[in-house]
Amino acid sequence: MLLNISQHSDLTLQDQIITQIRARILKGELEPDQPLTSIRTLSKGLRVGVNTVQRAYDQLLREKLVYARPGKGFFVAPLQQSDKSNLARQRFAASLQSIMKIALQEGLNDQDMKQIFGQLQTGEKQ
Repeated sequence: MLLNISQHSDLTLQDQIITQIRARILKGELEPDQPLTSIRTLSKGLRVGVNTVQRAYDQLLREKLVYARPGKGFFVAPLQQSDKSNLARQRFAASLQSIMKIALQEGLNDQDMKQIFGQLQTGEKQ
């Protein structure tokens, strides 16, 4: 499994692994029941610690995007398209909620946020 990990990213190595695998699952690039690269193999390939990959896989397991088979490894969970859409919506809503909280703390109002969101949708420069 090819992942692009950067030491210079704002995300931790663990979060980069989680984000990229999650995206590939939700986009359907990883098939249901497809085995994930073993923890040791992925950690060697990415030159990160085994614990980093283990924690990333454990997070994906908690999110029900993968399942574990003792002695066999981790596999992509069989998700319906509606499940994938719901997960993507939930993650987007949670991210947006965090951003909105910051915007409100910094003095923006609902109208300001709607205007910025509209500009982002249409590709307008601010």
